[in-house]
Amino acid sequence: MASLGTLLRHVHDLMDGAVAEIYADLGMPDYRPRFSPAVRALVTEGPMSIRDLAAAIGVTHSAASQTVNQMSRSGFVTLERGADGRQRIVRLTAKAEAALPAVEAEWAATERAARALDSELPVPLADALQAVVDALSRRPFRARIADCAGPDLRSRLGAADATEDLGQGARGA
Repeated sequence: MASLGTLLRHVHDLMDGAVAEIYADLGMPDYRPRFSPAVRALVTEGPMSIRDLAAAIGVTHSAASQTVNQMSRSGFVTLERGADGRQRIVRLTAKAEAALPAVEAEWAATERAARALDSELPVPLADALQAVVDALSRRPFRARIADCAGPDLRSRLGAADATEDLGQGARGA
């Protein structure tokens, strides 16, 4: 049987790959499924900083920055300097605005397809994944591994790591 990480990546690849194929079929081969949450947030909220965009779509600043850079290279957003010079403000381009009908149609169809998939599962996929996120927020996976590790592995974690991980679970996986 495949490992947990392999299964998670495979599910993501199957779903994300199918959406990417749809965009390619629609004549948008440079549009990535990961762009849609950002596009939708920018349509709703208007131009915003990468930090605000990250918060709006629920990802780290680093992940939002990487997505925005890909979107910029593909011509879907522009980046402008913010008021203090350190911020970069993300703005949709005419190319992105022209793609909005396809993006919205794909988003709606994908949501319906996910609900149909849920009907075949013992529990809705989003509910299961949110439960995992919630559980790992309460106790990070690294701490859970340390709890289950034998003495050899636990000693290799180092005294500070093992103490922190076993005590407070302050680190993420």
